[in-house]
Amino acid sequence: MRRLPPLTAVEAFVQVARLGSIKAAAEELALSSPALSRRVQALERFLGRPLFDRVPGAMRLNTDGERLLETVSPHLAGLEDAIESLTSEGNIVRLRLGVLPLFASQQLFPHLPELRAAHPELHLDVDTGAHAIARLGDGLDAAIVLAREVDPALYSHRLDRNRIFPIAARSLTEGPGAIRRPEDLTRATVFLHRDMPETLDAFCQALGMEALEPLAIDHFDSGQLMLDAAAQGLGVAFMLESHLRNAQDERLVRLFDIEVESPYSYWFACRPKALETRAVRMFRDWLVALFDRAPEAKAA
Repeated sequence: MRRLPPLTAVEAFVQVARLGSIKAAAEELALSSPALSRRVQALERFLGRPLFDRVPGAMRLNTDGERLLETVSPHLAGLEDAIESLTSEGNIVRLRLGVLPLFASQQLFPHLPELRAAHPELHLDVDTGAHAIARLGDGLDAAIVLAREVDPALYSHRLDRNRIFPIAARSLTEGPGAIRRPEDLTRATVFLHRDMPETLDAFCQALGMEALEPLAIDHFDSGQLMLDAAAQGLGVAFMLESHLRNAQDERLVRLFDIEVESPYSYWFACRPKALETRAVRMFRDWLVALFDRAPEAKAA
């Protein structure tokens, strides 16, 4: 039997190829960047050829790297499935789900008793880490993401349509210096989520106020922290209607009675092959039915 490279080196190669960054891949694998680089270099030495074009701040697959990724990815997925089938507990069906923390707490967890009642054999391994789409088939079976659109090579289902809501503390709408019109945002700090960076631009464009510039823009990778900061009166969070409604926080109010459709939606996504597995199909069907019957999911 021909000698094979270490599986850890192949795993490192696949992560870097999918994320395009040594740093991001190292975070996913809980390694230091130098350690991950050594694994990739070990695979390149084993093969006797480079697999990436190194550019400042990024790693881009070359032709050999693209060919290797295309070849090994299905086999890695098959290996994961084989191990999962051997380690599954009795009749338990397990789904590795990537999901944003705010969606999980506001819109998933409140309905999990219903899921458990309908499918007691289905168990979820919940992962709130970043880069969920990139990790499909490599640590995740499916993901719920917030995006404009999903790679057409993946299976995806849009769960909702939403409106943009500028959300602030009630105290910011009262007294001297209150924020009452969009123009007043020039005196305020705006909060944007890193997964929705164009929310403010879309809002201003819909109003014909492209030149509007807030006092400052702070970026968050946590929707819950955005809501908490807004509730403390620290700024205006540009989020979704569902975020405010599900927060049920009396300190928070919507600013401006203006209807602007959000370019971002929540999506369920997985690799097409994953739909062949019982766990993914079971969860997808339940989730889609849940959102199809929710009035807010149908709101434009």
